[in-house]
Amino acid sequence: MPQPVPPSPEVLSAEAAAGPAGPAGARGRITSVALVIGGIVSLQFGSSVAVLLFPRAGALGVVTLRLVVASLVLLIVCRPRVRGYTRGDWATVLAFGVALAGMNSLFYQAIDRIPLGAAVTLEFLGPLILSVATSRRRLSLLWAVLALGGVVLLGREGFDGLNLAGAAFALAAGGLWAAYILLSARTGQRFPQADGLALAMTVAALLSLPLGIAGAGSALIDPVTVGLGAAVAMMSSVLPYTLELLALRKLPASGFAVMMSLEPAAAATAGFLVLHQALGWAEVLAIGLVVVASVGAVRSAGTHG
Repeated sequence: MPQPVPPSPEVLSAEAAAGPAGPAGARGRITSVALVIGGIVSLQFGSSVAVLLFPRAGALGVVTLRLVVASLVLLIVCRPRVRGYTRGDWATVLAFGVALAGMNSLFYQAIDRIPLGAAVTLEFLGPLILSVATSRRRLSLLWAVLALGGVVLLGREGFDGLNLAGAAFALAAGGLWAAYILLSARTGQRFPQADGLALAMTVAALLSLPLGIAGAGSALIDPVTVGLGAAVAMMSSVLPYTLELLALRKLPASGFAVMMSLEPAAAATAGFLVLHQALGWAEVLAIGLVVVASVGAVRSAGTHG
């Protein structure tokens, strides 16, 4: 089976460690795709639950609960060692933590002001630009354009009278989402298993804690709020980030970024099921476009090399 193209340095390192290409490599790519899809579904349903929690703790309070609980769970499960790493390793994990804190805080500020589908659509522009910038193939541009058409169509109704501050928060979150993709890949290569993620999540939790305390106060220790926040943390942080970090060991950053075009479709589905936001014909068509773009991007990466 040919190797994915364009390979990032992280992917080349992972493939060298795994051995020559073959059926095992193909199975690894298929497994990685399944991991990404699982993370997408979990993340968007977690975001829907978070919206329901905003009246209790506010956007910043929910972000803090999410990151603190996620960091505690990952530290307990992974028990990451802190010795034996270089200064570059720690710089990578620190940057990853900053990206996690900023991305989550900005996104929750966005969905506190604009509909979930519109926020995810705007946020997706970050990974979309990354997919084009990191790919050397013209066909990747075609899939990116198709995905862009889908996300624009998906957010068509939601963009009417859109809150400008909410839109700005979503776009800024998209920029950090692109950084997250690259830093997650590098962290996965520098740290074993999910150790790097556990350390980066701890950095993110410490950064968000002062803002969460200032914004939510005593709501952060309310048992019901903490319980719901823990559920959001598991669905929106622990599970998706772990799955994506593992997936990025086999998938090129460009292919992973275009697969993120499934995020608006998952957000629309979660919004319909959890927040009772109806889907029209335009939204259904948009879901079809982004699915085709994602499948095309993955097939292109796996059939050229």
